Amino acid sequence: MRSIRRTLLLWVMAALLLGALVVSAAAYFTTLEEINETLDGDLRHVAVSLARYQNVNAPHGQPRGLEAAEGNNDLDGSEIATSTWDTKGNLVYTSTPQVRIPFINRNGLTRVNVNEEGWIVYAIQHRDGFAQAAQRIESRRTIAREAAARTLPPMLLLAMGIGALLIYGLRYGLRPLDLAAQDVAGRSAKSLKPIESDYLPTEIAPMVGAINGLMARLNESLTAQRRFLSDAAHELRSPITALRLQLQVLERSADAAAIEAAKNELRQGVARAQRLVEQLLQFARTEPEAVTAPLVPTDLNQVVREVVGAQNLRAEIWKLDLGASVSEPVVALSEASQLTILLNNLVENAMRYTPSGGVVDVGAEMRDGHPVLFVRDTGPGIAKDDRERVFDRFYRGEQLAPSQRAIVGSGLGLAIVKAIADHHGAVVELLDRIDGPGLEVRVAFPAMGEAEKA
Repeated sequence: MRSIRRTLLLWVMAALLLGALVVSAAAYFTTLEEINETLDGDLRHVAVSLARYQNVNAPHGQPRGLEAAEGNNDLDGSEIATSTWDTKGNLVYTSTPQVRIPFINRNGLTRVNVNEEGWIVYAIQHRDGFAQAAQRIESRRTIAREAAARTLPPMLLLAMGIGALLIYGLRYGLRPLDLAAQDVAGRSAKSLKPIESDYLPTEIAPMVGAINGLMARLNESLTAQRRFLSDAAHELRSPITALRLQLQVLERSADAAAIEAAKNELRQGVARAQRLVEQLLQFARTEPEAVTAPLVPTDLNQVVREVVGAQNLRAEIWKLDLGASVSEPVVALSEASQLTILLNNLVENAMRYTPSGGVVDVGAEMRDGHPVLFVRDTGPGIAKDDRERVFDRFYRGEQLAPSQRAIVGSGLGLAIVKAIADHHGAVVELLDRIDGPGLEVRVAFPAMGEAEKA
């Protein structure tokens, strides 16, 4: 597993070691430059002094200094080799006979190779000839390397000291994160309270805040699931109990009329239980965690035609005038299958609460640039005080059911409508019917331009 502490430490230590090497290299080149300047000046002074005080009457047969050098061919690395020459280029004197520095007939510094070694020579002309002072280039580099090497151990010690401080600092700085991790690890699956963030560093606080937000959403989701399961169990218990009682009545009935009545009661109980189970499944599919298809342009008129066509037979049985109002294309970004569930619930809800001989109109239109689905009925409507609560799960208003078919309702229809509308970014409105008693439900979807941006 990757460790932030170890990664930071490795990178910082690598940077410190690289810095130590860079400082040593800089010390080497800086020292070498200063040594060159200093020793170049020394060579000049030696050459000038030699030119002033040389014995220009030395014999030319054998250079002076040769005898003294015999038997000692080792030349100190930092030693300066001197020599004098006459105007014709004949060697007059040399301090190092074992190193043959070539004759140079121009003033100033010159680099030459002698026995595959680099030398730097300062030559100066005087009235009787030339004087030269020379030194190995490698000797200067050696001095610079020694100076740079003396700076490397302190730099390495400094790097190790900084590394030790860094280890301590990382442990101390990341300790709040360890405490937060221990806090989370010590909790049970039911403990979703926020992590305490007052003691956390600024850099860690956003991550802990995001975790707290996630736990809050998870807590809300789990609470909603528990409430949903509790409500579902409560709602399922009633029709199952009723089915058991109706079955007992059927078993005890003796005459044909009582048996037929018991059968009718049993059919209605089964229908109610089936309706409740279907709507529970529909509601589960509208939960935010459910996997949904992408929203695509959908013609709302086509959805209206399909839903009205599917409900026509039931409308005839219940003696309702169910009609579709469609004209120009009305397009909204939606998931067609969910939109069908939404409209089916609205139409079924309207049909269940509209008395026989009533009217239910379903249609789509454009209002202020927004695609709108609407369902209008001539039923009892919904009291204004109940219009907010009817979107709650399993809530039923206090209005009297105009027919037995409304009792089969589960109280989930409008909750499903609201959940699907929220998923589409749509707004659901409950209004009084304009041209008489009844209810009008409008579902206004975002305009196409707004929906695409979202």
